[in-house]
Amino acid sequence: MNGEVSRRKLEKIVNEIVQLKDEGHEVVVVSSGAVAAGYRKLGCFKRPESLPEKQAAASIGQGLLMESYSDLFISHGYVASQILITRDDFSDKNRYGNVQNTMNVLLERGIIPIINENDTLTVDNLKFGNNDILSAKVAGLIDADKLIILSDIDGLFNSDPKKDTNAKLLKNVQEITSDIEAVAGDAGSAVGTGGMRSKLDAVKIAMASGIPVFLGKADSKNILYDAVNKKAKGTYFEQKKRKIILNKKKCWIAFHSEPEGELTISKRVKQDMVESKKNLDIKDIYNVKGPFLKEDVVRIVDPEGEELGLGVVSFSSDQLKVLKQQSMEKLQQYPDCTVVDRNDFVYFDISVPANL
Repeated sequence: MNGEVSRRKLEKIVNEIVQLKDEGHEVVVVSSGAVAAGYRKLGCFKRPESLPEKQAAASIGQGLLMESYSDLFISHGYVASQILITRDDFSDKNRYGNVQNTMNVLLERGIIPIINENDTLTVDNLKFGNNDILSAKVAGLIDADKLIILSDIDGLFNSDPKKDTNAKLLKNVQEITSDIEAVAGDAGSAVGTGGMRSKLDAVKIAMASGIPVFLGKADSKNILYDAVNKKAKGTYFEQKKRKIILNKKKCWIAFHSEPEGELTISKRVKQDMVESKKNLDIKDIYNVKGPFLKEDVVRIVDPEGEELGLGVVSFSSDQLKVLKQQSMEKLQQYPDCTVVDRNDFVYFDISVPANL
């Protein structure tokens, strides 16, 4: 979109979604373009750079996008709804649950949710980054059967197809390795903000949640319908060996929570924590950085400062600092000295991006 809503592009997407809906599929749309759709009507000749202008353009563009989506879906007998989300809606457990409940009701009633980040109000520290990351988090929220990411290229290549004419499309990917990440480029569109690296981060989030992903070219004929039926040209991502599948709770800890502090653990328990073999006890903690409250999420680091993962704490930072000063004899008086339960700890490795 060059400063206005492209009716032709929306009609193509809506027609394909309608085809899927007619066959009984539930569809959620994470739509980008609010700023791009509104900046011309704001009086700007190019995409604005300042935050106030971006937010003002989004306030115009969100309405224009939703009006177009709604009109097109209604013409096919379907109703669309709008959900504007900020990162806080995911990091706060109660709001996370509210979004999930709203989505479930809409899907049960046959409504098509149109989701976008609330660019009108969101500031940088509350942003998801882009709609690739947002779409992956929404997919996990609703336990989607598949995440389809549409781009301006046919999928993931073994090198940059814009620079290398011999670049080959990777049709099936079972794991995002360091070699694959090395070929990911930066943002390629002057209007949008997403690049291949952000798409791979989104893929990792979805795969860690057990959700297969398809990446393909948006303007390809029947791309959505064919992707659902595994007939589209593009890249299909799916963990065949199920190396890492996080449950709902661990997905929230890894991808949605906002860490409030830090615990440094001793070397002797590092490997056991990585392998989730034991709980993290008070005697295992070398240092406490706060402030944080009981049941907050904190970073877990080793003595060298390497971040191992995230965990939910059973004590506040003030309580832990007091307990750390107690003798081992006094600590034995506590029936449970577990600071982080192994079921509330998520270890970060190359397959799981940390807290995006």
